Amino acid sequence: MQARRENKPARVVSSAAYAACALASLAIIAVLLLITGYLVKIGLDGMSIDLFTRDPTGDPVDPGGMRHAIAGTLTLLAMASTVGVPLGVLAGIYLSEYAGDGGKLNSTIRFTADVLSGVPSIVVGIIGYELLVVPMGNYNGYAGAAALAFIMVPIVARTTEEMLRLVPQSYREGSLGLGATKAQTIIRVVIPAALGSMITGVMLALARVAGETAPLLFTALGSRFLSFDPGQPFPSLTVQIYNYATGPYTNEKKLAWAGMLVLIAILFVLNLAIRFIASRSLKKMVPS
Repeated sequence: MQARRENKPARVVSSAAYAACALASLAIIAVLLLITGYLVKIGLDGMSIDLFTRDPTGDPVDPGGMRHAIAGTLTLLAMASTVGVPLGVLAGIYLSEYAGDGGKLNSTIRFTADVLSGVPSIVVGIIGYELLVVPMGNYNGYAGAAALAFIMVPIVARTTEEMLRLVPQSYREGSLGLGATKAQTIIRVVIPAALGSMITGVMLALARVAGETAPLLFTALGSRFLSFDPGQPFPSLTVQIYNYATGPYTNEKKLAWAGMLVLIAILFVLNLAIRFIASRSLKKMVPS
């Protein structure tokens, strides 16, 4: 009886903490639904088939569509991911599996990655302008993709490291005890165990760079024409949205809201596609 009385305050505190966590979660979900609903409501007003099939006309009354910008954003994301994701994943694997906890070099690498992940995007854009645009002599898609990849690398690296560290050490010891090499253990045991969380990190990096405008203003600049030549000024959704949203014309502002909705839809589809591909790959790597 005495023990029950003594445990009652603890149960009250536990229930209060649980209720606070639940309320905080509901508040976050409510804000997310509110923002998403508002965006969908306004974005659908500017949605039409022309948005996906026409390029800008330059006429404020009939501004056309954003076919060029949608294709440009997908191309830039693909180019940036081709560089940023492998570099980030390999850096994360090194920090988690080979670098260990000690050493000034390892601490320096982790500190540098943390600092780079918080660098303002406009700084990345200016650096990309000085290092890539000026030497090449013109704004171009290569510089834009490189700037986005620069933003992705530290995010993917630190996320990969932290997720790999969550894999129990017994997994590694069991694999090594069965005669596997360290590389085989990492590829066949450690990475599959953390793959879901690693994909989340990659998607966070993609979501971060997909919404960036400042780096592209200083590197790719933008274009009103459909182009697949990264050596020239390159179109993107974020820059086109920025130009339309800051302009004085109502029809262009509607297209800007529709472009935002398309951008979120692209990220949603990419998220589902990457998770589906990863789940198929994981089944092949780890037979049941």
